[in-house]
Amino acid sequence: MFDVRRLRLLRDLSLYGTVTATAEALHLSGPAVSQQLATLEKEAGLPLLEKQGRTLRLTAAGRLLVEHAEVILGGLSAAEADLRALRAGHRGVVRVAVFPSAARALLPRVWRTLTGDHEAASPELRIAEHEPGPAVDALRRREADLAVVHAYSLLPRVLPPGCEQHRLLDDPVLLALHPETAARLRLEPGRKADLARVADENWLLPGPETSCHELTQRACGAAGFVPRATALASDFSVLTALVGAAAGVALVPRMALPADTTGISLHPLARPVTRTVSVLNRTGDARQPHLALVLDALRLAASEADMPESSGRVRIAGGGL
Repeated sequence: MFDVRRLRLLRDLSLYGTVTATAEALHLSGPAVSQQLATLEKEAGLPLLEKQGRTLRLTAAGRLLVEHAEVILGGLSAAEADLRALRAGHRGVVRVAVFPSAARALLPRVWRTLTGDHEAASPELRIAEHEPGPAVDALRRREADLAVVHAYSLLPRVLPPGCEQHRLLDDPVLLALHPETAARLRLEPGRKADLARVADENWLLPGPETSCHELTQRACGAAGFVPRATALASDFSVLTALVGAAAGVALVPRMALPADTTGISLHPLARPVTRTVSVLNRTGDARQPHLALVLDALRLAASEADMPESSGRVRIAGGGL
């Protein structure tokens, strides 16, 4: 019979890549980690790891065992959650990894819900801003309890092993123009826009380290052109401010718009692109009472943020280019 601690160790090694990194993360010595993994290999009767440069790579048997370990560890988390529910009454801490625009749009609502309805037992929130990739890494490394992530319709994201996903909302991507640019292109406010109409404009792009950058490249590519970048910035508030200064055009998810969009002409796309916002947790963890409270509050916040009348910032007229 496999030892759960060794299975957890193999799963952690699959995340950290080296014995040294795994040992540091788990506050163990390198020899202790190596010894436990060697014992696990003997129990399995097959090689679980092979060297690849300075890192260790899982063999086919190792990958299979990690998949089973994720299920087993998720079941243990669920059992722990059920016991916590019986004890109840504790406050708890929930660490949330979240991308910036969702943090701004959703977390204030989450806070009001938690403190308004469950003040005595509301969990303590610890928030860290991360792009989706690093947020998932933090979740799987148990540095976060929930990861709020996004995936564009042109850039689907695979659900990581050992995780559960809860869809929160679909966030439409809009074309942002200076009003004079929109007038020159004969685009009335709120009318649908074909990206081919702005192929010759200067483009303001998210930083290349973000999935939003790749999204813009793909959307423009689907319209038949490569955008000519005149500025790169990973903060959408910077991009929209530059749009307001007539520096160029940009694609911006509705949730990422600033509160005041005066001086910006916003247009849905003729070929719609959406950004699906979801929250991930490790398998079984959603049954933990303090996590369940935050998940419910996130769902409520998303339902409020997803209502067209809740922002009042974008009015979409019928028809268009």
